[in-house]
Amino acid sequence: MKENLEFMKKHFVTDISAGLVVFLIALPLCLGISLASGAPLFSGIIAGIIGGIVVGFFSNSSINVSGPAASVALVIFTAIQSMGSFEAVLVAVILSGIFQIALGFLKAGTVAYFFPNAMIKGILASIGLILILKQIPHAFGVADVFQGVETFGSTDGSNTFSELAKIFYAISYGTTIITIVSLIIIIGWDRPALKKFKFFNYFPSALAAVIVSILINEFFKLYLPELALEASQLVKLPVADSFGEFFNFFQFPDFNALGNPEVITVALSITFIASLESLLSTEAGDKLDPYKRRTSTNRELKAQGIGNIVAGFVGGLPITAVIVRTSANVSSGGRTKTATITHGLIMLVCVASIPMILNLIPLAALSAVLFVVGYKLTSIPIYKAIFKQGKKQFLPFIITILVVMFTDLITGIMVGGTIAVFFILRDNYKNAYITQEKVKEEAGTKTLKLAQETTFLNKADIMLYLDHIPENSHLVIDGTEAKFVHHDIYEIIDEFKETAKYKNIKLEVVNLEQNLTEKFWRKQS
Repeated sequence: MKENLEFMKKHFVTDISAGLVVFLIALPLCLGISLASGAPLFSGIIAGIIGGIVVGFFSNSSINVSGPAASVALVIFTAIQSMGSFEAVLVAVILSGIFQIALGFLKAGTVAYFFPNAMIKGILASIGLILILKQIPHAFGVADVFQGVETFGSTDGSNTFSELAKIFYAISYGTTIITIVSLIIIIGWDRPALKKFKFFNYFPSALAAVIVSILINEFFKLYLPELALEASQLVKLPVADSFGEFFNFFQFPDFNALGNPEVITVALSITFIASLESLLSTEAGDKLDPYKRRTSTNRELKAQGIGNIVAGFVGGLPITAVIVRTSANVSSGGRTKTATITHGLIMLVCVASIPMILNLIPLAALSAVLFVVGYKLTSIPIYKAIFKQGKKQFLPFIITILVVMFTDLITGIMVGGTIAVFFILRDNYKNAYITQEKVKEEAGTKTLKLAQETTFLNKADIMLYLDHIPENSHLVIDGTEAKFVHHDIYEIIDEFKETAKYKNIKLEVVNLEQNLTEKFWRKQS
């Protein structure tokens, strides 16, 4: 516990900074998803607050950021139409939270360990591409709000490319100037020459871009009104005239809806989609974590369930772990759950006390932040690295990207996972000798001996075993008997090397040297 407190103290300043950046990104996303769901605008804000504070507190993930997600928006939109009121849908949100807690106790979260790494990387890369494409209209002052950042289509019938087409005849030059200036600030902020000064290490580049963007727009209003931004190009937040009116934004469930059998159907739909996205986002977030810490997916399900129960009681949208916000958190320096909780607290305080100031923020500045986050997720070196790993890794990767981009996240998971499993089953059919991995402990040293055929199917057992290696231990991973080792296993071992440093574990890897790894890559190619 002492080490954890020391670690949190070490990263406290950067965590607070990251929490502020995530808040700036999450705020318009929460509003946009509320709009896409057909729900009251404030319901997305409530979900963002609870996702940060409540889920952040109960989760054992150090970097996950939860809130309303576009993947559940269509379910809510349809449910409101069929059930007649948002208050009735809130009952389904509460039930989905109860179901998620039950799944956590049933250890259903371990299914996340069976997500192929190629598919997870494809999801991350596709989210990066979608972020960039979806923000281009905002960067040029075309779109009204952030909507459905993880889906190709929107509830209004438009899609990513139709929104891009609008740019050519509706460019706002004032917005474009703000976007360019914001990008220059964010990119230039990380230059080594500036990092020599403490100010640039502790003051977030995204916040600097936001402040400058507000000042530029105020300058336009005074001296160049033709370049000043319109209301639709700024953050839109409900404004209460009094503290009491602020609480009127909250809505409460109508438990009379329990007599409607459709409540169960909606609750199960929310449970499936929210749980799947949360597990995938958690697995992907762990890969972004510089310290390669492993999150308990069963506890994550329980935390998400608690969050959804609370959200349902006070008028919030369903909550999931969201990879967009998680990646922004990591990119901004978030290293402990302090950043996640901070983002929720800042959102609560700001929407209650200074909504008028927040409504001065240009969406273009936030688009610039998301451009940088998106590029980090889908940079060219990532594609090159996966391509070198051979078609068994590259095909699931690229197919997942295409399916997510042109449909939605859940469909991408299904299709990408199916392609990856096809290669796995084909390999298992070809390989005749399959044994379980062997574990032995002697003289204070734990030894993990890999099987002759260590396939993707061994991934969950190996990950669970490594997760339970205590701090200050000595572990030997022995590949002497291994004739075939799947790429995901190599990746697990590589990631565990970082975890071992973090937990002060002495790690020895035997007969899995670089030359064997190179043979493996050639075999995969």
